[in-house]
Amino acid sequence: ASSLVQKSYSANFPGEFGGGVINLTTEAIPDESFFEISLGISGDTETTFENGLLYYGSDYDWFGFDTGRRDPVGALDNFLNGSTALEDLTLAERQAIASSITKPNLMVVQKADKLRPNFSGGFTAGTSFFVGGDAELGIIATANLSNSLRNRNVTAQRPIGSLPVAVASDGERFVTDNRVLLNGLLGFGLEFGEQKIRWTNVYIRDVLKQASLSRTEVLDASAFEDRTEIGQTTAWFERQLIDTQLVGEFRLGDIGLDVRAGYAQTDRESPYEFNFEYTRTNDAPSNPFGDILINPLNRARGDAAEVTFSDLTEKLYYGGVDLTVPVVLDVFSVTVGGAISDTDRFSTRRAFFYSAPSNFPLGIATLRPDLLLSPTVIEASNIPGFASPGVASPINLIEPDRVPAFDADLEVYAGYLKGVLTPAYGLTIDLGVRYEDATQTVAAREIFDNQVNIGAATNLENDYWLPAGTITYQFDNGLQLRASASKTIARPQFRELLFQRFTDPDSLRTFVGNPSLQDSELFNAEARAEYYFGQRSRVSLGGFYKSIDNPIEPFSSFTENEQTTRFANAPKAEVYGGEFEFVWNYDLYDWGGFFESKRAIVIANYTYTQSQLIVGPDDQSLIFVSNVGGVPSDSDTLFRDGAPLSGQSDHLLNLQLGIEDVDRLSQATLLLSYASDRVVSRNSQGSQLPDIIQRPGARLDLVIRQGLDVIGMPLELKFEARNLTGTDNQEFIDDGTTRIDTNSYDIGQSFSLSLTAEF
Repeated sequence: ASSLVQKSYSANFPGEFGGGVINLTTEAIPDESFFEISLGISGDTETTFENGLLYYGSDYDWFGFDTGRRDPVGALDNFLNGSTALEDLTLAERQAIASSITKPNLMVVQKADKLRPNFSGGFTAGTSFFVGGDAELGIIATANLSNSLRNRNVTAQRPIGSLPVAVASDGERFVTDNRVLLNGLLGFGLEFGEQKIRWTNVYIRDVLKQASLSRTEVLDASAFEDRTEIGQTTAWFERQLIDTQLVGEFRLGDIGLDVRAGYAQTDRESPYEFNFEYTRTNDAPSNPFGDILINPLNRARGDAAEVTFSDLTEKLYYGGVDLTVPVVLDVFSVTVGGAISDTDRFSTRRAFFYSAPSNFPLGIATLRPDLLLSPTVIEASNIPGFASPGVASPINLIEPDRVPAFDADLEVYAGYLKGVLTPAYGLTIDLGVRYEDATQTVAAREIFDNQVNIGAATNLENDYWLPAGTITYQFDNGLQLRASASKTIARPQFRELLFQRFTDPDSLRTFVGNPSLQDSELFNAEARAEYYFGQRSRVSLGGFYKSIDNPIEPFSSFTENEQTTRFANAPKAEVYGGEFEFVWNYDLYDWGGFFESKRAIVIANYTYTQSQLIVGPDDQSLIFVSNVGGVPSDSDTLFRDGAPLSGQSDHLLNLQLGIEDVDRLSQATLLLSYASDRVVSRNSQGSQLPDIIQRPGARLDLVIRQGLDVIGMPLELKFEARNLTGTDNQEFIDDGTTRIDTNSYDIGQSFSLSLTAEF
């Protein structure tokens, strides 16, 4: 129904405010009954009708649901629901669990010729009717399903751990993502007089089915120089959100009362993440198997044969109330409000490794994963004669993490007071203060008998007074001046706190949290001049400044095949810059003919930003160490004084050129976006390596919307062409002489066509 974009903080918003807020209000009561159905098809030049990688999974994977094939069964299910650590079981019991893990349909990656296009479809409907006389009830529902494929051929090089910059391993990883997005909304609205009640229910299910093969040439290693490694991974990431919210907007004369309450539950489940690695030593003919890829399940040698089960559930309860009272009508009003939220998270990660003695038969080690770990091979490995006459080589299952589950909680209680004063015509003063009291905890959950305590706990109890003020002056000629200042905070996210490994399927990076992180505190200041002219046209110029205490920054370390990112508080940071925005609408009716009902639109936005970390020689940051806790470390071993904040581009440009019909649906829009280089993650200063840089570059998109009328039925045809510039994803380390690409790949151009019919 409406959207509010506010770049300046005010006390009625949550204290965790960094640079802006978008407040969306759902439609409550449609103007008339309607039903829309849409169908779409899309593809991109790197994926559609090209070869890809797939694995079977289950019959319902295309729909984003599993038939139960990925549910643990047998000995594995009993173990995961038990309280005995794997190392306390007998070898026979561990092997029974290992055998129950093996599922060929989840482990065998297959080449797929000429991948199909992406498809999507959905419907939206709404109606309203009167109940009980003058009360109007509205109902709106929507549901959509999309199924898309994406190929990425990633250059994944790894540097040696010190200067000068040099390649330790040269890798390439081909990934096919099959993403299924299912979402729905059901909303009810009731209006009677000036009173409004909305009940909105949202469901989102986002599933990623991923298969990949990698090839790595190890050029610098302590053992097996110049070896070749082939890796295979398969994964299924289920992400689901259920959110229900009840909002009441009541007007009691001149007094406004707004109340809200809601519940949201997020689930993330990733069963059977398989990772295998086969190695060729390239030392034939001295080694009979020197030119053959093998995996003898030798963990000491680095052979990877692992499976991971991850599960996360987060529940959020929230509520709030705002009361606005006009003290002097149209001159001074006061709003008092309160809010409460309680977030609970339970996260588990159970990782298992297969291991065998060094005498494991190399002929067996050449088998593909589902055969290598088949129950037949696992059972046979116990038999004398399996490795050599009279000698066995039993396959073992290991769970190295003795603390695989964590509880996390965040409780926030807030109250605020805000006043809006208009002492003179055109002058508005908005002043307020917010008080927030929060407790954020992370603690290991005991799921094993006699479980060890590694001290991976967080207990942050902080309260803040967060003042905010904005002064606005509007001139009669359309000029508006605004200045604001505020204090806000940024709490560490749970994923940044949990001492638990997780892999981001988009960046292909592994992350580990730091339980010793602290809150960040921000001071924000902004000044802006806006001039409104013509029909919905404006130009604005603004400047901003931020000072941040304890900003949370990522830093990375490398092994031959993996980039691991961790988090730490830098001592301080500053951000400042300016923004220019121009919006121009120009009617073309004077041109006549085709242009008589057309309007040209130009929208331009440019932001210049400078940011820097401030790191002194005596500053320290807390780094978590198992069984020890937060250990103070010199900040200058992690962060470089004067380095830019991660994720911050110096230059951001968005340009939109469009033409539209003012009488009917007909639009054509070109969109150009540009972002300069920015830091993705920094390397620890102990290695002296340069930071990891991302180069977003420029992208050009074209969007065309056209309304049609076919036998009295209104249709909307939409065409999109994205990334016409062919800009690629580039992430690299560069010292000016040598460049190492850590996560670079071609994106290609994408095209989509959709048709919507309204009844």
